[in-house]
Amino acid sequence: MGAHRTMIRVLMLLSWATSIGGSAVECTTVTELISFCTTFISNGSPDPYPGTPCCEAVTNLYMMTHSTDNRRSLCGCLMGLVTANNSNSTAIATLPGFCGVPLGFTIGPDTDCNLYVYLLRLE
Repeated sequence: MGAHRTMIRVLMLLSWATSIGGSAVECTTVTELISFCTTFISNGSPDPYPGTPCCEAVTNLYMMTHSTDNRRSLCGCLMGLVTANNSNSTAIATLPGFCGVPLGFTIGPDTDCNLYVYLLRLE
């Protein structure tokens, strides 16, 4: 039942995010989606993989970035999460790799979202 509610919540967030079209990605949406990865970010577990709800959330973040500006907004939001969760920044940085989702930038303390973010879409 919990997984079903989680999926409905992710789909609602994705629906809302895609309805705003060319608008910048909202950090509150990014934070909400990344919250599905809390166990992994906090503990480096389970197994030590993020799990399906987390990877679906990371995939939904990727799907929201239809432009370079949106990708830069996502980058800025993720860099803010890295700063706020400095002790868990490595776990946040490894999420795209573990989930097989190319965000088009590296999550790290030296990432400049205005210089190194590019539009990379898998079709």
